[in-house]
Parts: sequence; C-alpha cells; structure tokens
Amino acid sequence: MDRRLELILAEDERWAALCGLIEGVPAERLLEAGVTPEWSVKDLLAHIGSWMAEAACVLERIRLGTYQSRSLHVDEMNRQFYDAWKDQALPIVWAELESARTRMYQEWGALQQITPEAEEWFVESGPDHFDEHLPALRAFLSG
Repeated sequence: MDRRLELILAEDERWAALCGLIEGVPAERLLEAGVTPEWSVKDLLAHIGSWMAEAACVLERIRLGTYQSRSLHVDEMNRQFYDAWKDQALPIVWAELESARTRMYQEWGALQQITPEAEEWFVESGPDHFDEHLPALRAFLSG
C-alpha cells in the first residue's frame, strides 16, 4: 500500500474514533474540565485543530520549497493555542478543527513526494496525536 494512503487511513480511523466518542454527548459535558486537569473536550478539540492547522502550514511550505526546520517550543505553543481558543464557542472550535483537518489533507495530497519532514508533521499532528489523547478522552467520557 502507498505510504500516503496508509497514513490517511490511520488518521481517518482515529478521526472516526474521536467522532464516535463525542457523538451524542451533551454540549455541557464537552465544556467540563477533566480530559486533563485543565482541559475540557472543547479545549482538546481546539488543541488538535491547532496542531492540524500548523501542520497544514508546514506541509504547504514543504510543497512550495520554502520550509526551514526550526526548534519548536511545544509547551509554549500549546499555551498560546489554549489562550487563543479558550473563550470560543464549541461550534466554532469544531468548525475550525474540521477546516484545519481539511487543509492538512489538501496539503498532504498536493505534495509531489513525501519527505521525512512532511511525514513527521502529518503523523505527529494526525494519527499519533489522536493516539496520545484518545485514552484520556475515553476515560473522561466514561467516568
């Protein structure tokens, strides 16, 4: 199987798991802290969407030949993402997450070749990122 398709299928499987977990959950529950000590489900969705948006930008730069590797301050970026989204309504966060995912997929599909950097950004912002957060989400929603 083509590596690009393999990773799309992996991401899509995790996306379906995310959607399945939150489907039918009352909006009030999605706004309660507890996925992490500080984060609600809404905050987690904003976090995932922010990293997908970042990946889309990086993949675009890789495609255009303008990408330059840089040191990331992940904790600081996570804090900035949280601050940017904490006061936004759940429907806006959800719409932005879907938009960021679409952009990430568009850029992933537009790449002429999958470079190691491109694969790392897609995987870290997609399937591996879901794998990092889905267990806590499952635990929160089942509790």
